[in-house]
Amino acid sequence: MSSWRNLLLRLGEKCPEYAGNADFKDQIEACFSVIRREIEHSGNDVFPFLIQCAEQLPHKIPLYGTLIGLLNLENKEFVRKLVENAQINLQDALETGQCNKIRILMRFLTVLMCSKVIQPSALVVVFESLLSSAATTVDEEKGIPSWQARADFYITCILSCLPWGGAELVEQVPEEIERVMVGVEAYLSIRRRVSDAGVSVFEDIEETNDAINEKDLLEDLWSRVQDLSNRGWKLDSVPRPHLSFEAQLVSGKSHDLSPVSCPEQPGPPGVLSGIAFGRQKHEAELKYPQRIRRLNIFPSNKIEDLQPIDRFVVEEYLLDVLFFLNGCRKECAAYMVGLPVPFRYEYLMAETIFSQLLLLPQPPFRPIYYTLVIIDLCKALPGAFPAVIAGAVRALFDKIADLDMECRTRLILWFSHHLSNFQFIWPWEEWAYVLDLPKWAPQRVFVQEVLEREVRLSYWDKIKQSVENAPALEELLPPKGGPQFKYSAEDGTDPTERAVSLELKDMVKGRKTAREMISWVEENVFPAHGFDITLGVVVQTLLDIGSKSFTHLITVLERYGQVIAKMCTDDDQQVKLITEVSSYWQNNAQMTAIAIDRMMSYRLISNLAIVRWVFSSLNVDLFHISDSPWEILRNAVSKTYNRISDLRKEISSLERSIVLAEGAASRARQELESAESKLSIIDGEPVLGENHVRIKRLKSYAEKAKEEEVSVRESLEAKEALLARAVDEIEALFLSLYKSFLTALAEPLHDAPRDGTLRPSGHADDMTIDLEDSSVMELDKDGERPKKSHPNGSRERNGYNLDEKQQWCLTTLGYLKAFTRQYASEIWQHIEKLDAEVLTEDIHPLVRKAIYCGLRRPLDE
Repeated sequence: MSSWRNLLLRLGEKCPEYAGNADFKDQIEACFSVIRREIEHSGNDVFPFLIQCAEQLPHKIPLYGTLIGLLNLENKEFVRKLVENAQINLQDALETGQCNKIRILMRFLTVLMCSKVIQPSALVVVFESLLSSAATTVDEEKGIPSWQARADFYITCILSCLPWGGAELVEQVPEEIERVMVGVEAYLSIRRRVSDAGVSVFEDIEETNDAINEKDLLEDLWSRVQDLSNRGWKLDSVPRPHLSFEAQLVSGKSHDLSPVSCPEQPGPPGVLSGIAFGRQKHEAELKYPQRIRRLNIFPSNKIEDLQPIDRFVVEEYLLDVLFFLNGCRKECAAYMVGLPVPFRYEYLMAETIFSQLLLLPQPPFRPIYYTLVIIDLCKALPGAFPAVIAGAVRALFDKIADLDMECRTRLILWFSHHLSNFQFIWPWEEWAYVLDLPKWAPQRVFVQEVLEREVRLSYWDKIKQSVENAPALEELLPPKGGPQFKYSAEDGTDPTERAVSLELKDMVKGRKTAREMISWVEENVFPAHGFDITLGVVVQTLLDIGSKSFTHLITVLERYGQVIAKMCTDDDQQVKLITEVSSYWQNNAQMTAIAIDRMMSYRLISNLAIVRWVFSSLNVDLFHISDSPWEILRNAVSKTYNRISDLRKEISSLERSIVLAEGAASRARQELESAESKLSIIDGEPVLGENHVRIKRLKSYAEKAKEEEVSVRESLEAKEALLARAVDEIEALFLSLYKSFLTALAEPLHDAPRDGTLRPSGHADDMTIDLEDSSVMELDKDGERPKKSHPNGSRERNGYNLDEKQQWCLTTLGYLKAFTRQYASEIWQHIEKLDAEVLTEDIHPLVRKAIYCGLRRPLDE
């Protein structure tokens, strides 16, 4: 990378490019002296790179803004083009709904205003355009209130610019910015407060008045901005390097901005039905998602005494770095620990990362990304961050009973993976008390599931060794044994059945074809032993042959899956097939899930059969004490949903291909017609048409283009037929899934109160936790091992007071809500049928609440 690029990229960092000098003023001057010369020679290269740096390293925007302000003094044309480009990018982002780009470009324009590059009044006009669009959207008569998510986002963009430029706006255009603030306040008075019901990390079991009256994210930001205004717009978290160059910048020429236009309303105004409103609201929230939901898992004394706005700004920095550097985990960690703020923020950094890892309905990136970032941060800050993460784990563990089921699963997967990168070291003796809790207690189940996942990532003896400080926890480890083959010589099964199994193994070793094996089963085995024994012998023997590795299993299923498919043609038979798989791998939940998943991929098992098996008596009693049946169900629903998602993507691609093919065919046809219409002289006589060789070539092109168009249309028709079947399949799956939940919950909820709660009245008091004590982490003298200063190890053993039936209901309802929330986009498309067949008037209120919360649908609809 050339030196000027390095200087731009590393601006604001203590690095070799600036000889280790960390002073912002010196760095900007050094960078300016190089860049202004470089513009003369390769301005077309500097221009896009500078914009890219500002957009993708937004925590450095004040530095880039000051640099551009200095460039504006000497090269007004270059800066004018840069401002125009930024505005064009903003307009494009508004049209396409690129939330992060809109937010960052708004901040960029604000900082340019501070550096005298943009007129303050022009920036206010941009603010007012967004404010006007937002106010119109939420207007009950003129707008479409279901799209409030977009309106809220626009207001958030305006408010989030003020920490970077509020002081300058108030100083230079006080009346205009006051008009904007009054408009924002008016907007807040007419919008609907956004409830976190259904997407809160912690279950809101008791909907107290405090919870109902709690500010939502936009209201919270407004209060922070008001506090900033009351403090004279002074804050510590935003560097203001332009002040060091104010005497120079004031002589620069400020550029104007053209008006920006917000997208049109997504539909005509009017009163919508409940379902139409819900669908539009869901679509809007998908396109304009809430960026963060604060966890507040640490006590207030663990986060330094920050101004309210400083917390918001640091969160913005952290979220920006996580977003823009998601492909460079080490760079991401390096930037996260080097933010331009004068205070420590390790606890806030941990809370922000966990808020993203546990964000509902889904995190911005795969959970593995946050796992890797946390690992790199622990390595980058070995004296502080591991203790902070340990404190976060303890705080979340203390509240695990109230954690959303989806978040609980993510936390289990993250924690086990995290420990696998640190030799599985954890002070398990602190949690040994869970053995005194009932087997269904959430804390005990959490420890059990973490250990099971650790075994998957390592091996049984290693994990046993890791809990040697709490040897009693060995009781929670999964069984050590391997597969349970019914027809081994030691099991004492019927010699005839064992002989059939041996004969089947010999056929596999002899490389008999699937057709030959099917004939053998139909002619020799089935007539003599009946379906159940035949199925058991065939499935168990084939699984045993494929038990050495995942590859062996795949090979066996690919080669002899037809044998199983021929035997199991309906759901009843497939349920028995799954039972045989589960029996064989009863000591290995991972292989059970893998085998069933692979069988579904090969269409040996239907998703409906998996739903029936999961909700069979064999598994229902495990719902609250094991994740195994839920993992299999998640895999089945996910695979079905992914099929339909892939088909929609393919259809969308084919539709674009058709447009291109039609254009190519039309152009080829026009060229041919044009060539044929021209007069040519051949042998002294005028002849209609150009050179016959060229015409022949053009005919060939036209025919090929037409064939390509026809081929793409046929492919599209085929995919649309597959999509129609897939839509019917997923509708049947969701109906089966919900009806299975209803059936399973009917009896346990029969005597449950219908007031929306399952917990005993004293539960909230009994489970009260002093977070200030429970998550305080201190380092001992050598700065390495964290010392406990919380009562986790001696927590009251009688603090958990739910009986098994109550916990089973809470867990099952939690998973019902989680499935609904995860696939809400698809469920909304089938909501009429769901209302007619599932959400009937006699449905239990707790079941209705779980489903409605998952869909974020008002209960009073």
